[in-house]
Amino acid sequence: MKTYQFIVFFAVVLTIYSLANIYIYSKGYSSITAFQNHKIWYFLIFLLLASTFIFGKILESRHSSVLSDILNITGGFWMAFMLYGFIFLFLSDIIALALRIAGVINASNIMDFRKWSYILTLIISFILIAGGFINAVVPSVKSYDITINKSAGELKELRIAAVSDIHLGSVIRKRSIKKLSQILVKLKPDLVLLLGDIVDGEIGPVLRGDLLQYFSCPKCNDGLYAITGNHEFIGGAKKTIPYIESKGIRILKDESVTIDGGIQLIGRLDRDSKRFYGAERKPLGELMKSVDHSKPIILLDHQPIDLGDAEKNGVDLQLSGHTHNGQMWPLNHLTAKIYEVSYGYKKRGNTQYIVSSGFGLWGPRVRSGSRSEVLLINIRFASGNDTVQFQQD
Repeated sequence: MKTYQFIVFFAVVLTIYSLANIYIYSKGYSSITAFQNHKIWYFLIFLLLASTFIFGKILESRHSSVLSDILNITGGFWMAFMLYGFIFLFLSDIIALALRIAGVINASNIMDFRKWSYILTLIISFILIAGGFINAVVPSVKSYDITINKSAGELKELRIAAVSDIHLGSVIRKRSIKKLSQILVKLKPDLVLLLGDIVDGEIGPVLRGDLLQYFSCPKCNDGLYAITGNHEFIGGAKKTIPYIESKGIRILKDESVTIDGGIQLIGRLDRDSKRFYGAERKPLGELMKSVDHSKPIILLDHQPIDLGDAEKNGVDLQLSGHTHNGQMWPLNHLTAKIYEVSYGYKKRGNTQYIVSSGFGLWGPRVRSGSRSEVLLINIRFASGNDTVQFQQD
């Protein structure tokens, strides 16, 4: 990313972050008498909480430590409260305006309305965040049964475990990667695919605990492939990618590999490789010049963008992640508007697409709009009409 682009991006994000916090701070101060009576303490505590995520990221980039982990985790929960606090307090302002116009509330009872609106905002936000935390730490297995209308030689079925967006770092650490490994062992897949964003960003927290040493899976020696996500480049690809590969994980970087049954896996560089690393990824058509279209073709592309490209080039199955399915309500509705497929299954022509909500998360360890998941894809190779069935575990 060019310097001026980073400055503009950072300025916009910091402005939005600051305005949201100022709004929540002012609503609290004007609504709760105790905050007014202890305004210095209120200001200092609010400023400390609002600054934790920023200070955590700055400290993490310079020297990863337990302190930077604590700041990132605390700051993440604050960001979740910032989202819900802003939404519900803004909604209460709209309701208050409507009630004042209707004559239901007036100057004598507006303070009571503001106080209880603020208290209800705190209660509802806490419930959503607590429930979202529990939801985030209990991953599910999402199963798909699909058919690819091509021959894979003597191989009639293939059992794939696919994992996107692990986001190893300050928040997702040893316990989570061990849990993922246990899930993969129980699934007993023929092939394990990592769909990008294995690392959250800065490599420091991962190296400090050598977190990938705790990752294990069936077929890890000859049936494990990965691709890059945008976060592999955000934190510095020159350190992140070699570390991942040092653990025996084969990363497909704009390249293809043929596995049992003549099945062809194509792994693309993430589209943000150019923005952060100056590396332009190859067009899909160029990557597929030498593929055998009579055999199954599986494409791994972290971001589910330009889905028509896969259909045009004869891909049978594309696997993606990146969206987190919004991660927190109501952002899941926003991602559904942004992406043609922000989550789940879609078929265009003879091309099938599956987008995962991901195993890990970014920022808050909260999932109130989606589930943490591992994909289990059972592929049947046949010569009849394509069919697809869904099964939720």
